[in-house]
Amino acid sequence: MNYCIGEFSSLLGISRDTLRLYEKHDIVKPMKDENNNYRYFNDLDARDMLMSRWYRSLQIPLQDVAQLIKESPLEMILDSVEESRSQLAEEIRRSTMLLGKLDELAKQIQGIEGNLLQCKLKGRPGLYRIQQTDKNNLLDTKGTEGVINTLMEWLPYTFYCFRIEREVFVSESFSLDYGWGLTISEEDVRLLDIELEEGILEYIPPSTCLSAIILSPNEEHFTKDVLQFMIDALEEQELAVAGDVTGRLMLTEKRDGAKRSYLEILIPVE
Repeated sequence: MNYCIGEFSSLLGISRDTLRLYEKHDIVKPMKDENNNYRYFNDLDARDMLMSRWYRSLQIPLQDVAQLIKESPLEMILDSVEESRSQLAEEIRRSTMLLGKLDELAKQIQGIEGNLLQCKLKGRPGLYRIQQTDKNNLLDTKGTEGVINTLMEWLPYTFYCFRIEREVFVSESFSLDYGWGLTISEEDVRLLDIELEEGILEYIPPSTCLSAIILSPNEEHFTKDVLQFMIDALEEQELAVAGDVTGRLMLTEKRDGAKRSYLEILIPVE
């Protein structure tokens, strides 16, 4: 029996636009009446259409579905099912990681004010970082666009981080030289199976650190006095600075027109 497009789409419970899309991929091939230019579908088209929709419900790409309708030995069907299964498993893995990241962030936000200016020892993982600023001034990063794009694609696992060289931090100078840049931990690089371009990213080795959360000052650049309470804690606990200091932008809050940022400072110690 033959059906016009409206009747056929209604009987199958699909839209006309969907039917036209499947027709475009040669999944169904209606017969054209030369007298009135109407296209008519038959019962075999219905079977192919329903089989195609079943394949799509398994998240098999439409172009692969079209191939399966044309020719589908069991081996080809199994390959498509396994590929869809693998992609879904990867999506679940990444969604599970993202859920963990959201849980971590919620916990940080809940305790951020209570932990303000509180010093504690904490492990810092190895970090891969690209410097993008001198203090708050953007640098010319021409030639590193590929690495920056890769790091941006992996938000929220990447974060903004500054670095202060050990020699600068322990000097008598009141000012601090630092630069911000996109950063990712080597643990997340491994978990996400990311390939990073060598020679552009700087590596900061893992370390035990004295950690504290601060509110960034209103001044354009912050100076060593902002971290004096941590320097005092180092002396009290008889700890020595063992490497470059890093600071992670945790989040920025805007309230009553005022903006303030929470930073986690990590000072490697021994």
